[in-house]
Amino acid sequence: MNEPSATPRTWLPVAAVCTTMVLWASAFVGIRHLGHDFSPGALSLGRLLVGTVALGAVALPRGLPRPSKQQWVRIVAIGVLWFGVYNVSLNAGEHRVDAGTASLILQTSPILIAVLAAAFLGERFTLQLGIGLTLAFAGVAVIALADDGGGADLVGVLLCLVPAAVYSTSVILQKPLMQELSAVHVTWLACTVGMIACLPWAGSLVQQAADAPLSSSLWLVYLGVFPTAIAFTTYAYALRHMSASSLGVTTYLVPPLTIVMGLVFLDETPPTIAYVGGALALFGVWVARRRKISTKIDVEEPAAAPSTV
Repeated sequence: MNEPSATPRTWLPVAAVCTTMVLWASAFVGIRHLGHDFSPGALSLGRLLVGTVALGAVALPRGLPRPSKQQWVRIVAIGVLWFGVYNVSLNAGEHRVDAGTASLILQTSPILIAVLAAAFLGERFTLQLGIGLTLAFAGVAVIALADDGGGADLVGVLLCLVPAAVYSTSVILQKPLMQELSAVHVTWLACTVGMIACLPWAGSLVQQAADAPLSSSLWLVYLGVFPTAIAFTTYAYALRHMSASSLGVTTYLVPPLTIVMGLVFLDETPPTIAYVGGALALFGVWVARRRKISTKIDVEEPAAAPSTV
């Protein structure tokens, strides 16, 4: 009689994690594909507009959130940074680097989160964290030097580092909110703020959407519904049923999934040397986080890249 109640606690969270990782990996590929038809700002606005509507359909039936003034400050900051700056910078970065390289660079965010947690949340900055930080950014430096005839370049790498930095900051800002508001409501409100922040590109979006083929417009809708609304919802479900440490480890699956999808759908892969840099960066993240797995932490494990990729 106990088996039916135990089943959702085993395979459903795992299914939710797998769904999230696949959708987030596909976002890197979708962004890269749409770079030919949409500018970074227009693509961000279109995706966030669709995401806001889709997330609202999930959040509003649960009631209207009533954040305090202090909570609104955090939500606005998260919306501008995590949804606004993150998306515009990542979209611009993927104009210059392939999808797989971008996903590798964004995997440095767990270390940045750990550093910020040490600075603002009272966590210890250990030697192990310092070594991991050094290794991870050495890997990013290798990626920046990679070049296989139009491969990664320094500007593109820096543009992809910006999302890692703003995402890491947003996770620290988000921690207190998760104790007081539902994850779906926070995500919906922040996505709405990010969409509003991107409204200056409304004219570009209208013009570019009119000129773009239907397939590209459908890809844009896909980014707003699946990697944004659905992936955030499945991630929130998984986070309620799994430890943050266990869930954080799954983000390592995003780069290989992205590389495979990039090969299949875009016929492109990262420059050869970028694999070495990516492996070094991921090893640095593993070194920095290895000790945290045995400690009690509620927040610092990120979703992915992007997360909100």
